Amino acid sequence: MKQEKLELVADFYEFTMSNGYFTKNKNDIAYFDVFFRKVPDKGGYAIVAGLEQIIEFVKDLSFDEEDISYLRNQHLFSEEYLKYLENFKFTGDIWAIPEGTVVFPNEPLITVRAPVVEAQLLETVLLLILNHQSLIATKTSRIVRAAQGRPVMEFGARRAHGISAAIYGARAAIIGGACGTSCSASSEKFQVPASGTMAHSWIQSFDNEYEAFKTYAELYPHNCTFLIDTYHTMKSGLPNAIKVFDEVLKPQGIRPVAVRLDSGDLAYLSKEIRKVLDESGYPDCKICVTNSLDEYLITSLLEQEAQVDLFGVGENLITAKSDPVFGGVYKLVAIEKEGKIIPKIKISENTEKITNPSFKKTYRFYNKDTNYALADVIMLQNEEKPEGEYTIFDPNNTWKKKKLKDYYVKELQKPIFKNGKLVYNLPKLEEVATYAKQQLDTIWEEVKRLNNPQKYYVDLSPKLYNLKTKLLNMQ
Repeated sequence: MKQEKLELVADFYEFTMSNGYFTKNKNDIAYFDVFFRKVPDKGGYAIVAGLEQIIEFVKDLSFDEEDISYLRNQHLFSEEYLKYLENFKFTGDIWAIPEGTVVFPNEPLITVRAPVVEAQLLETVLLLILNHQSLIATKTSRIVRAAQGRPVMEFGARRAHGISAAIYGARAAIIGGACGTSCSASSEKFQVPASGTMAHSWIQSFDNEYEAFKTYAELYPHNCTFLIDTYHTMKSGLPNAIKVFDEVLKPQGIRPVAVRLDSGDLAYLSKEIRKVLDESGYPDCKICVTNSLDEYLITSLLEQEAQVDLFGVGENLITAKSDPVFGGVYKLVAIEKEGKIIPKIKISENTEKITNPSFKKTYRFYNKDTNYALADVIMLQNEEKPEGEYTIFDPNNTWKKKKLKDYYVKELQKPIFKNGKLVYNLPKLEEVATYAKQQLDTIWEEVKRLNNPQKYYVDLSPKLYNLKTKLLNMQ
């Protein structure tokens, strides 16, 4: 599938600022951080996603004649700047936390170091890709956890906010733990399983439900999942499904895959369906439910001991309906002049909007015995790797301190681009999904609770805290 033209998917001020930097010969090296301030749905963690598409964008970023003509017609940009864009190529450095990593507020997910003329042009696309895919991966992870090991399929393409949202939302859902997607384009593009069998319209198009099921079984004997609630689940749908199982599949030695339920009292009906399937000799036939599911409804169904084996989740997953904004931002944190890094800070009366200044790195501390993550610490880039007993402290309530020992650490960000050249080996999507699952296994259950999760520690090193305090006091 061809990559879309994204070079003009930018807030217009990116071009006016970039032109201003260029015209005034202000080509200092700038450092920008991408981070988010709060976890959606008041959750305890997020999963970062979208890096592969960000890499594709940065690697291919250029401006053609049509783009230059559009900008020229705005009568705002110098011809010298437009000539510069004609030959544009990203020449800077990028570090990023790999896709599938569990992340927390205020951590630099991506750091861009580049001439400010270049760095400013990346803002919108980096944010929209990372915000969208991280949002859907995080929402999917919550839903998958609620399903308690039962497969979750992404069924939301028709309710997504546009074509790209459907395609890349499905990709993010796979990272978040979904086992497949209903979107054929996503299945083809990302080589992931396609899910889905029939709609109510298939059944309605036949003279009766039995003929609809029978025809489908004859066409797809090894992929029989029947939608049984078009007319009456227990009086019509289920009996007709079993009749076709007996008459078409059983003589061939083939077992049915599942029956699907899309309406009604899902908890009650699933229990009744299970009894009948078992009594009819089909204890291996699974029960799949759909119909506006989310993590809370799935939790409720399982608390009621619903007999559900598979979940198909659509609109509430693909749109992250309950909290549909990830809120990642792109903020200047330093300027480099003559090799010297000059930290910058954004101050606000809203304290959560005050940024952490300068060029930084983040370490995650793990318990040596359990491999559980203990805390993350954001440090200045030139600080030494933590060793020995290390004291973390809450940057907002500095009296809250904790000593860490018997740990090992991992730096979260990896080099992605160096002097404009890609230096990162992209993993396959299935590898990213496996990595995400492994990452979640290192996080305490209390942090992963759907409701009132334990807050995970993301602290500042003393040097970074002191620098931030100094800059605040200088204003």
